[in-house]
Amino acid sequence: MIDLYLAPTANGLRAAVALEECGLPCRVHKVDLGKGEQRTASFLAINPSGLIPVIVDEDGPDGRPVTLAQSCAIVLYAAEKSGRFLPGDPVARIGALEWLFQVASDVAGTSGTVFRLENTAPEKSAANVAYFRQRLLTFFADCDRRLAGQDYLAGEISVADLALYPNVALRKAMLDEAGGLPNLQRWAAAMAARDGVRKGMAAGA
Repeated sequence: MIDLYLAPTANGLRAAVALEECGLPCRVHKVDLGKGEQRTASFLAINPSGLIPVIVDEDGPDGRPVTLAQSCAIVLYAAEKSGRFLPGDPVARIGALEWLFQVASDVAGTSGTVFRLENTAPEKSAANVAYFRQRLLTFFADCDRRLAGQDYLAGEISVADLALYPNVALRKAMLDEAGGLPNLQRWAAAMAARDGVRKGMAAGA
């Protein structure tokens, strides 16, 4: 059994979606970021950086316990543990990893910056918010082009799709307002219909 510590952010939900889709049973522990539970001694003992998500798998590699943070690392761990969502074809696998890291470095990072500028930055700047929202839309447009003529980012469903979906779902209002991106919207609807995705997205509720 895997213990998953999360809040209902894209990062937290990404880990939950991956575990559900990979068929790995988990116990969900909700961390209230607003109350500062990520800074308690008990949570810092699990992840000293004070960030969610974190998993604790008592049955890790070779039966050894493992603690792992960083949502995209958790996605990759779940895929490797379950033997799913990593294409067997070497070229497709490389593509899956490329787009997994695009999510980690570009989409997720920029979406997080938008959130912080809008909500927690000590000084608010409408110009900075607009700049990073447009930057995020540019990264989503990259995904839209990648999905032209194919159902998933790597041709078949992979770690890249599991990683991307929570950011797209939580930014739906922004995407709808911007308009366009038909391939990404089609892909998002197909992902939303998957049982594992639905269960993972509900984990933080």
